Parts: sequence; C-alpha cells; structure tokens
Amino acid sequence: MTSKRVLFGTDGVRDVANKGGMTPEMALRLGRAFILFLMEKGGVPRPRIALGRDTRRSGMMLEGALAAGMTSAGAEVLSIGVIPTPGVSCAVRSLGVDGGAVISASHNPAEYNGIKFLDHDGCKLSDEAELSIEEYIGDNLTDDWRPTGASVGEVLSRPDLVRGYAEHLASLPRCGVELLANKVAFDCAHGAASVVMPVLLKRLGAACPLIGASPDGMNINEGAGVMHMEHLGEYVTRLGYRLGFAFDGDADRVLAADSKGRVIDGDILLWVLARWLLPQGLLGSGVAVTVMSNMALEGHLEREGIKVVRCPVGDRYVLDAMRHSGARLGGEQSGHIIADAFTSTGDGLCTALLFLKALQDLNEDPDTLVDRFGRYAQRLSNLPLESRKELDMDRVNEIAAEAQGKMEGKGRVFVRPSGTEPLLRILVEAREAALVEEVSRLLMEKFRELC
Repeated sequence: MTSKRVLFGTDGVRDVANKGGMTPEMALRLGRAFILFLMEKGGVPRPRIALGRDTRRSGMMLEGALAAGMTSAGAEVLSIGVIPTPGVSCAVRSLGVDGGAVISASHNPAEYNGIKFLDHDGCKLSDEAELSIEEYIGDNLTDDWRPTGASVGEVLSRPDLVRGYAEHLASLPRCGVELLANKVAFDCAHGAASVVMPVLLKRLGAACPLIGASPDGMNINEGAGVMHMEHLGEYVTRLGYRLGFAFDGDADRVLAADSKGRVIDGDILLWVLARWLLPQGLLGSGVAVTVMSNMALEGHLEREGIKVVRCPVGDRYVLDAMRHSGARLGGEQSGHIIADAFTSTGDGLCTALLFLKALQDLNEDPDTLVDRFGRYAQRLSNLPLESRKELDMDRVNEIAAEAQGKMEGKGRVFVRPSGTEPLLRILVEAREAALVEEVSRLLMEKFRELC
C-alpha cells in the first residue's frame, strides 16, 4: 500500500466535472470502492448510505454514476437531492446509516465538482480511510465478485431529509425572532443553502431576506457567498441591515458582515463562540484552530484563560485536533466552524444561529467586533502552479524559513500547496503592515523563480 493519497485532497476528490479526476467513470469507481471499504474494513455486510449534492449542473450526472457504483457493490443509497454537506451529516446521524456521500466542489466555480465521503458519525474520513479507498479503486470494474438478484443494491429517494435537517437546526439554541427580525440577511451563494433557508426561516417564524438564492446550475458561488463578501457587505450597508451571513456552495462555511459592510471572519466567530460556550461548560479543553488563524485570536482567547491548539488546514484536521486535545470548539478563518455540542462537521447554518444566540447572551454589538479584535496584518497570496506534484517542497520550506528569520520574531510566514486547487498559498502575518507587504513581495519573487 502506498503512503500518499493521489486522488483525495483536503476536502475529498475535486476537479473540473466530466474531465480529469471527476468523470462519471471515476465517480462510479469511487462509489464502488467506498462500499468495498465499508464492507471489508468496516465489517458492514450491506451498507446504507445517505447521498446529497449541491446545485451544480454536473451534480445529477455524477450522482447517477456514484449511486450506480455503490449499488453495484450491494449498498442501499438514500438519495436526498440538493442539501448542504452538514445536512447529509445530520441525516447519517439521525437515520443511523453507515456513511454519507456528498457531491460538491464547495466554494469552487460551477464547472468544478467533487465527491467527499462521511463515516457513520457524519464526520469526514481520515487520511488513512481515504488512502484505503484509493487502494480499493484499482481495477474493481472487472472484479469477479459482484452481487446479483436481490443482493444488488437499490436507490431510495428521500427528499424529506431536507426538512428533517431544517427541523434539526430549528431545535438548536438560538436567538429566536428577536434578533432575526432586526434585519438580518442571508446570502446562499446560489448553492445548497437555497433549499434549506426558506424552510428554516418559516419554521422559526422569521421573515429574513435571502439573496443568492436562485440557483440555475451554473451560477453557484458566482458573485455571491463567502467568496464575494463585498456583495453581501454592500447589500447590508445599502439597505440598513444589522448583520448579514454568507455561505459557500455546500453551506459548510459561513462568514458574516456587520452593518458597515465589514467582514466578520471565522476567527472572530470563534472568539465570540468560545466566550459564550465557556460558562456553559461546552468548551472542553479549549479551541482548535488552523495555522491560518490570525495571531490576534490566540491572544484574545489566552487572556480569557482559553487554551488554543493549532493544526493543519482543513476542517477534518480541526476535528482531529479537537478529539486529541479535548477541545469542543474548532474552526478556520475561512468559516468552517465545528461546535461539537451541536454538530459533528463544519455547518454554516448552525454556526450562524449559534452566533446570533451568543451575541444576544453576551450582549455584544456586532458593529464593534472588527475594531475590538485588532487583527494582525495578514497577506495571503496565491501563486498558480502547473502541477502540485512537481513542486520542490524542500526548497519552498527553505525559502519560507529564510523569510521567517528575517522577520526577527515580529511575525510569521506559512506556505503550503492548496489541497483543492493548483496553487501555492503564501501567508505572511505581523503587527506592522509594511513588514507584511515587504516579506510577501520578496517571497512571491522567489517562488515565481522556483515554480
């Protein structure tokens, strides 16, 4: 068995749909491999799988192929249709099925798509599990063993699980109509949140405006959602709303905008939620954050007596860090937030409701958060790559270490290849903006020469 995953990145398998690694043929192989993995490694004789997708045009094409692969190995597939990734996670837990599968490319443009798998707890799979699935792909289309007759799997339509997810969200601790009615807007990114938010708001008795809620298969994340916060910020400011929330394509991420149109990112969300959860005894040993989180967050939480642990980028690595450290809250600056008292995976809709409740209970004015947070200056640069496989990471790390030394303890440098796109991500952070700009410029020059 090889020691490195080839297909899987930090958030499943992802590529331009109908090309490369995201063809119907590959979806079929992945579906069959996932079931073989559950049967042989997990000891599940006839796996039951909850399957959902986002609003991309290619979603139905890949859904049919993925379901075919799973049923060809004898699985029962519960097809939900369009639903956020955390909605599939919720369905896995509520139904007690053996796993979940989501067809989505999250924040990527409409021409991309992806497949990610969940375990029986509704959590994303470990690196080891994904590596095993890759090993099961092999030449499984020609395997001699195949079920026949009544042993062949089946696909059951379960669109009712969308309402079940909305009911679950409505049952969470929340601010109620008081703050929702006080002009809070939601941007659904023309993605999976578009099908849940109307049901949820009706259940809560709240008449909040929805934008980016008209998916046509090709407009997901286009000028809307977490990738285009200027859209929500302008909307909130122009119409005088108190607060706005934006999701990504599969709604496992959320960012907010205050009444001045300024972004309330994942670090600020974690800062507020940690202070709210602590007196309730729901914070555990502290908060898990990634290497991308602003150094200001660490300072704020430590002053509150809250321990912070750092981990690699990716919400499943956040969950791993939470499990190992005993932290019950974790997340990313990008808006993946996991509060394990309420959810087992990143859940943008859940986070928005909990944040509203926290604001109310802490008597926080959302318009003061950005100023009070006082973030260190950061610059995240993305350098396009022809191939991540040919990148000399030893030399990349040497260059990063040299830059770190020149900062003389006044800041930090972090460089990594993207797990979902052919990009080298370069983060520079310090209190002094001029230092950040200088080091960022020098790093980009050296990395362009190298790449």
